[in-house]
Amino acid sequence: MDERMADLAYSAGWTMVRRSPERVGRAVFERMADHAWRNHNEGTRGLERNLRRLLGPKATDVQLRALSRAGMRSYMRYYYEMFRLPAMDREHVLAHTRHSGIEALERNLRSGRGVVAALPHMGNWDHAGAWITMRGFALTTVAQRLSPERLFQRFTAYRESLGMEVLPLTGGKDVVGTLARRLRAGGLVCLLADRDLGGGGPEVEFFGEPARMPSGPAALALNTGAALMPVSLWYDGPYWNIRVHDEVPVASGATRSERIRATTQELARVFQSEIAAHPEDWHMLQTVFSADHEADRLERERSEALRRLERGA
Repeated sequence: MDERMADLAYSAGWTMVRRSPERVGRAVFERMADHAWRNHNEGTRGLERNLRRLLGPKATDVQLRALSRAGMRSYMRYYYEMFRLPAMDREHVLAHTRHSGIEALERNLRSGRGVVAALPHMGNWDHAGAWITMRGFALTTVAQRLSPERLFQRFTAYRESLGMEVLPLTGGKDVVGTLARRLRAGGLVCLLADRDLGGGGPEVEFFGEPARMPSGPAALALNTGAALMPVSLWYDGPYWNIRVHDEVPVASGATRSERIRATTQELARVFQSEIAAHPEDWHMLQTVFSADHEADRLERERSEALRRLERGA
């Protein structure tokens, strides 16, 4: 029932947001953000756990709460604009996008060299994908499979309607091989790269602490010769901002794993600088830092032990 309700809720969201006046829709999503923030729900707590690393140990709870409120509002703005984006015309999207560094990315693509665009969960990555397709460049991306399947299919169809090729992270056929083929053919692959879903990514330093990040962007660049280019996104009033950073060369090293880890570390350095500059637009509600992963693991073990004791009683 919960999965069916989630599917219905997203379906209603896409329909209602497109038909409602923009001023009303934005106000509703801002109220939703404030409600989640006031109730200090699980997502807000996860966001604050990550934001503490940005603010440092001297930050007060008042400062953290103020930043997390801005962060939740930014996050819900992403969702509102995601629902509404298919109804926005090309002229509006292009006129409200400010960008820098895109010329280098496009030069690579025009020359036939593939590009891996690696992004943190900042700003509106769906908008960024739609925007680059509007400039005449097709892209391929990977999406985490959602439950229920119909909800995943809705997200996939939505992104494909914007001009993106979407591959499922799991349950698909040779995802890595497909990405490599697109890159060797001179294509653009866009990957969110600041959260390691599989748990096997290299550990890097991030805001002064160990954190795991996915190896995919660095590995694809190493395997295919594609340019690895970090991209950061943030909001500025009514505008979307996109910054394409200088190419991150694949690092040297004695082994393949060393090269991937060192390259991923350089990506993390770029992400850290951009997130620090626009912390309210970092939409990371999930666990990132190694210490938090360990704390989560211990809590799961404790909860399971308590359940076993209760069943035994």
